[in-house]
Amino acid sequence: MAAEALAAEAVASRLARQEEDIRWLWAEVHRLRDEQLNAPDRCQAEGPCLTREVAQLRAENRELRHRLYRLRLCLAEELSHQARLESAARAEAGRAAAGAQPPPSQSPEEDVKKEIDPDNEVKNPPNFMKERLKFFEILKKDHQLLLAISEKKGNTSNVITVRVADGRIVKGEAWKTTPYQVAAEISQELAETTVVAKVNGELWDLDRPLEGDATVELLTFEDEEAQAVYWHSSAHILGEALELHYGGLLCCSLPGGGGFHYDVYLEDRAVSSAELPVLQSMCQAIIKEQQPFERLEVSTEVLLDLFKYDKFKCRILKEKVATPTTTVYRCGPLVELCKGPHIRHTGNIKVIKIFKNSLAYWADNPEMETLQRVYGVSFPDEQRMAAWEELQAEARARDHRTIGKEQELFFFHDLSPGSCFFLPRGAFIYNTLIDFIREQHHLRNFKEVLSPNMYSCKLWEASGHWQHYSANMFTFDIDKDTFALKPMNCPGHCLMFAHRPRSWREMPIRLADFGVLHRNEPSGALSGLTCVRRFQQDDAHIFCTVGQVDGNSGRHGHHRSMLGQIEEEIKGCLQFLQSVYSTFGFSFQLNLSTRPENFLGETELWDEAEKQLQNSLMEFGKPWKINAGDGAFYGPKIDVEIRDALGRYHQCATIQLDFQLPIRFNLTYVSKDGDDKKNPVIIHQAILGSVERMIAILSENYGGKWPFWLSPRQVMVIPVGPTCEKYALQISSDFFEEGFMADVDLDRGCTLNNKIRNAQLAQYNFIFVVGEKEETNHAVNVRTRDNKIHGEISVISTIDKLKNLKQSRTLNAEEEF
Repeated sequence: MAAEALAAEAVASRLARQEEDIRWLWAEVHRLRDEQLNAPDRCQAEGPCLTREVAQLRAENRELRHRLYRLRLCLAEELSHQARLESAARAEAGRAAAGAQPPPSQSPEEDVKKEIDPDNEVKNPPNFMKERLKFFEILKKDHQLLLAISEKKGNTSNVITVRVADGRIVKGEAWKTTPYQVAAEISQELAETTVVAKVNGELWDLDRPLEGDATVELLTFEDEEAQAVYWHSSAHILGEALELHYGGLLCCSLPGGGGFHYDVYLEDRAVSSAELPVLQSMCQAIIKEQQPFERLEVSTEVLLDLFKYDKFKCRILKEKVATPTTTVYRCGPLVELCKGPHIRHTGNIKVIKIFKNSLAYWADNPEMETLQRVYGVSFPDEQRMAAWEELQAEARARDHRTIGKEQELFFFHDLSPGSCFFLPRGAFIYNTLIDFIREQHHLRNFKEVLSPNMYSCKLWEASGHWQHYSANMFTFDIDKDTFALKPMNCPGHCLMFAHRPRSWREMPIRLADFGVLHRNEPSGALSGLTCVRRFQQDDAHIFCTVGQVDGNSGRHGHHRSMLGQIEEEIKGCLQFLQSVYSTFGFSFQLNLSTRPENFLGETELWDEAEKQLQNSLMEFGKPWKINAGDGAFYGPKIDVEIRDALGRYHQCATIQLDFQLPIRFNLTYVSKDGDDKKNPVIIHQAILGSVERMIAILSENYGGKWPFWLSPRQVMVIPVGPTCEKYALQISSDFFEEGFMADVDLDRGCTLNNKIRNAQLAQYNFIFVVGEKEETNHAVNVRTRDNKIHGEISVISTIDKLKNLKQSRTLNAEEEF
């Protein structure tokens, strides 16, 4: 044992010396590179040689780290074994003196149980937990040792200046002062209510030391970014409970949508809804323990060893992590691969609820492993939780699936999963929405086209969708060729553009298409109208010219100036969506998604396109945000989220610039200066998005109380008695012929008051009561579903008023009547 201890110390000492050598060598590398820049004729071999030496030292360093870890692990095991032997000997001696019976022996796993859960609710913690914790502690001690060496060697001042967002200036010490300490110096209440910090624009753990001069923002739960951090940390609490309860492999956690979820792989079993209260109790126990969140930056090689038991973590490290190091976080027994940041400790979560479970797939791919997804939500006080529960109850009452059934709008059947059957009243809403957008297209000079439903896979190979999207396409073989049902319209519209030569004089060309689309969504993801396999959308593509070539250098000796048509068309798209969404009564949030890492095309073109989109958004005058790096690979885009009556956001509209599709399809036009090889730029536009999904959103937004112009039940005619039934039928027929959804109630077994009440509950916008007096005057007695009585009005006048209300698409026709 002594020899192992000495070996561990020797390796640690050598490791510290090599870290110092590495720092010195890198300083030499930078010094020599600076000298080479000042003396270009100097030999260039020194730099690369030193770089190889650094690489060799680092490789040896990694081996030493592994060796140190193994030695320390053996030492810890030996010390633990020795301590147990000594403890057992003392206990045996005590029992021999007292004549007591020996208690059963307790294994290290049981020690872990006790540490994890004082009440010993966890019967069998995962086998990997003990070794993972030991590994983490060794890595943590190594990190602390290196930090101490760095501080000891440092010869510069550690005093830093911290500027708080409110203008206050605080002095601190680099690598020691934390945002929490800065907050506490201002006010202890502020420190306790702050969820996370923002240091020089980067989200930062409250207990993570500042590394230099910084501007610090202190974010509370009211901030959206702080909420995401709060729920992310809550997800780790849920992850700890899942790992302890099931012993499964944690896959990924995600905050958002008003809560969080965690995916876990359980092989041959599933999470039951009956187990959710157990998980919630375990989460509450974890919160009570106030387990601190500890951050550690570790090399990917070491993390592959740490997570060798978990194939999912290893996949992430090998496929997603492109940096030499990344971070892990520990809370209690959980050590998780995570970018962070997190709250200070689990006790910052005041109230938590685990409320739902479902199936999911690894990487959203149904061909990969099936995962169990568990949902939760948490808040810093009971009042917020009560408000959330009230909102959920209202959302359940407004669920579009319930409304669709009660109002006989649509249904689904197992014989065609993911494809909706729209009944007559649902079809009326569907067609009314399409007619509305068709009318708006006509006003904005869009030309409606019809395109095929299936294409050869050669089309999708040309567009690039086959390589990236074929798993989500319905494919089949015909005449030794593979075909697919179209999941989008843009490649077909490219064929339409290319079928004859094009001139700048006819552009922009605006094509609109309501064709049926099919996407092979995973069966576990299908959810009412919000996620379907068969749908239509108000798809439109605008083919625009670009500005003339200027003299600036680029990959081909120039770059294109995105002036003229594109900016004007983007403005038109924004005005289009504002007109449509104001008709529905929606407010909306605009997000500019910029160049991603895997972008295609020239950087200069992207920069100019993003600039033009920003100019259009600025001129539009509505608030907007930047989603950095969230653009499509083929161009930047504007995503639009609408806000419904319950305060929920839904992404529907999209405005996307596309430079790549015209190149892939070799689309050209003759420019004003005679160049016949000009590539257009495509603007993808959808305002409603999926019509099915929009109907779901509108159903829940209105709670089934459809505005008059969109209502599947506009008029109910009720006779006061049997003698007036013929007149009631005539009135119903007259209004139906005028284009209204009109019905008549001839149920003689129901009283007049009950008929009126039934019509109001069925959400008929207007109820016409007719008797002998109304028949004599050729009139109707008008009241609304909210029981506002307008009285007797002539049939001709009523028809005119309703036509005007329908044409205006007002949201308050019953009041304006």
